[in-house]
Amino acid sequence: MAFLVHPVPPNPVFVKKEYLYDLKKGHGELTPGIWISVKSVQTKALYFETLLTEYGALFDKLPLSAFVWKKDFNPEDQLPLDVLELWDCFDYNITVVRKPLLGRCEFFGKDKKMHPGEYEFTIDSAHPDHSIIDTNFSELDPEHKSFNIIALDNGQFAAQPNNRVIWRDNSLIPGTLKQPDFKVCSQNYAVETESKWWTVGHTEEWSYKTEDGA
Repeated sequence: MAFLVHPVPPNPVFVKKEYLYDLKKGHGELTPGIWISVKSVQTKALYFETLLTEYGALFDKLPLSAFVWKKDFNPEDQLPLDVLELWDCFDYNITVVRKPLLGRCEFFGKDKKMHPGEYEFTIDSAHPDHSIIDTNFSELDPEHKSFNIIALDNGQFAAQPNNRVIWRDNSLIPGTLKQPDFKVCSQNYAVETESKWWTVGHTEEWSYKTEDGA
C-alpha cells in the first residue's frame, strides 16, 4: 500500500496539449507520453504523472480526460471526465494491481450508454493507519469502490468500479448474459465472533484446542 503516489504500468499515451496550458491554448494538438505514476488525493479525481517524451519533461496531476491512446479519435465522440471516472478518490493510500484473466469489457456510464474497451489495470484504496481518523469509505464494505482502468474504443481511458463493468471472454463467458440482480454488500464479515474461540488462552499446545475440544 503506497501513500499518495503509486507507480503504474508504463502505458504509452497521447496528451491533449490544452491540459498542458491550463486549458488556455493547444486545443486539437497532441504530444506523446508514457504514464509514470498515479496520485490519489481524497475527494479529487485520479491524477496521472506522465513523461512527455518530446520534451523530456515529467508533467504531474493530469486527469483521465487529458489522455488518449490513439491519434485517430473522433473529437465529437469524447466523454467528459465525470463520465470517464464515476467516483473521486476515496483515500490517500492506494495500491495498483493488474488482475488476471480480464481483458475485453464495457462499462455502463452515467450517460446511460455502454462504452466498450480493453482492461489495463486496477487502482484500489484503503485507510491503513488506525491512529488517524478515517473520514471516507475506503474500508466500509458497502461503500468501497475500486478503479478499473479501461482503454476505450473511442481512444480515451476510463476508471470504473466493478459494478459498472461487464467483462467479455471468448472462452469463459457466453455471448448472451444473464441480467445481474445482485444486492450491494451491507455486511462487514469477521470470523472471531463465536464464543468458543474466546477460550484458547488456557493452553500452550502448538495445535491448541478449546476446552470443548473444537
